[in-house]
Order: sequence, then structure tokens, then C-alpha cells
Amino acid sequence: MTPRAARAFIDTDALCHNLGVVRRYAPASRVLAMVKADAYGHGALRCALALEAAGADALGVVGVAGALRLREGGLRAPLVVLQGPRRAQEIAAFPAAGLQAVLHHDWQLEALAGWRGESLDAWLKFDTGMGRLGFAAERIDELLRRVAALPLRLQGLMTHLACADEPGNPHTAAQLRGFAELGAGRGLPLSVANSAGLVAWPAARLDWVRCGIMLYGASPFAAGHPLQSELRPVMNFESRLVAVNRHRAGDSIGYGATWRCPRDLDLGLVAVGYADGYPRAAPSGTAVLVNGQRAPLAGRVSMDSLAVDLGDIAAVPGDPVRLWGDGLPVNEIATAAGTIGYELLTRVRAEALRAAARADH
Repeated sequence: MTPRAARAFIDTDALCHNLGVVRRYAPASRVLAMVKADAYGHGALRCALALEAAGADALGVVGVAGALRLREGGLRAPLVVLQGPRRAQEIAAFPAAGLQAVLHHDWQLEALAGWRGESLDAWLKFDTGMGRLGFAAERIDELLRRVAALPLRLQGLMTHLACADEPGNPHTAAQLRGFAELGAGRGLPLSVANSAGLVAWPAARLDWVRCGIMLYGASPFAAGHPLQSELRPVMNFESRLVAVNRHRAGDSIGYGATWRCPRDLDLGLVAVGYADGYPRAAPSGTAVLVNGQRAPLAGRVSMDSLAVDLGDIAAVPGDPVRLWGDGLPVNEIATAAGTIGYELLTRVRAEALRAAARADH
């Protein structure tokens, strides 16, 4: 099978640079670096090993299977499983592989009451306003009593912020107050800050910070936030021109004939489409970089291709096209497509990552 032209090149030096930015914001905190969702689409093992070498204190994944793949790949750093065991049969994997469980539901505690093996390292998660996973804050005393009778080594308490990317939002202020009251005087490590919380809410910079998107070079905030200038994109998503065609004014381009040439012009056809992870919702005018110069999309994104108005750019088939990365933040494309950078990064096909890895050798 001929490999697709779209490739996602991963810069682990940029990843380590961004870890340094995290540490500058919270020099007294330990860093739990998120490598869930295949490291936000960047390749979990490669990124986890780079972050471990750069001094991340622990790494976070969603489930046991992802954690075991990292262990099999040689990762030795502490691994925190954010959803803990999803069924009782998974409990044995935690002490066996040196994994830390985040416990958030009564059934997990009940299952652990029947566990007769080696003790587990575990966190307790509380819902302070996210409305997702976690125990009710008013149960803290009861839960600590229950945990003391279980085969657990409690690592700390955590919660998750719902609106941290909106500086000044009173919901976040209320969550932080509630968690501070919950953790006061317990003598346990506390963790609340995600990337947005780390930057925008100093009160969230507690014993542990849990950063994800900013490690990969994208800001969690709306366009224009100064954080973006401090970060380096880790992914350069690229393809090539497969054709350059001359069109006349009035010619319609693409499915639905939604775009017509405003003048005689050269259109470049790029070998990338929504099958590769580029958003179909990106409208005409969304930028790509052709030979390092901005060129706007013309017409709808297809499954395997998209068209761009080359304007005055001198280009021929085979020339490189950058979809996002250095010089073109993923958040710019996400905003144009009505989504967020997280989604675009995690949608890039694994095949594109593999192709880029082969090209690096």
C-alpha cells in the first residue's frame, strides 16, 4: 500500500521546552504530565519517554491498557491511571505494574475491600463543580476512614476545573475555595491545576499540577492569549501539493460548488483531507502554509484533498504544505473550523505519525 502524503512530524525538543514553561509557572509543584489520548495525538510512548528523560515527576493516562503499553515500551516513571480500575479484574495490574489509581466511585472502594493482594498507590478524586467523575466533597471524612481500612497507600486528593480557560470565571473561584476547604489540614498532597488553571489561576498551583495541551505547544485559551508565544508546537502536520491548475474567474471549486474563483488564478491541490484528520468544517479562507507562505482554502475540504488559492506564491507539484505547526498555530485552524485544538491534534491519523517516524530514519 502506498503511504499517504500527510505526515505529522513530532519535535520532542519542543515538548521538553514546553515542560520547562510549565515548571516556570509552578516551580514549587511536581508535574503530572498528561500522555492520554496517545499523547494528544503525538504518540504516547515517544512523548512519555521524552518527558521522563526531561524530568516529569509522573505521567497520566486514562486506562490500564494504555499504562501497560507504556510499561512494555520501557517507561519507568510513575504512571497515574485517571479513571482507576474500570472493573475489579483490573485491580491486580496496579501493584504488578507500579501504577497509581485515581479512585472516584464507591464501587471501586467496594472492590478493593475484597482485594487480598499487594497494596495499591491511589488518589481520591472529588467533584467540586465539573459534574463528571469524583466523590462529593462533603464525604471527605467518611472516605478517608474507609480508605484507611483498605489495602491502599493514599497519594493525595485531586479535583478538576470546568472553566479554568475563562480567566475570572466565578465558577473556578468557587471550585478552588471548595477544594481548599476539603484539603485543609489533611496533610495530603493536593492537585487541581490543568494547563489553563496553571496559567490563569495561581491558587491552583498546589503540590501537583496536571498539564496536557500546553505540553504539546497549544494554548488552552482563546486566540490572543500571551501564553502561545511562550510555547513551541510539538506537531508539524504537513503534506504536499499534488497538482497546480489554472482556473478562470467564475469557475466553481469543490463539492457543492460553494466557492467560485474571484479572478483568473492558480489553485494548488493538497494531498490531505478529513480522512487524515484535517477538519472538514474548515471554511474557505482558512490558512495553510505553501512553501512557508500563507494561502487560503478554496472550497470544501474533501476526504483526501483540499484546494488552496496560491495567489502570488510560486509553487509546483511536490512542494510542501503545512496544515498547522510552526508559523501556523493549531488553534487558528480550530477556531476557523468551530472546534478546539485538542480535537484536531487527537484526530491526526496514526498512519501519519508512523510515516513521519519512518521519514526521520
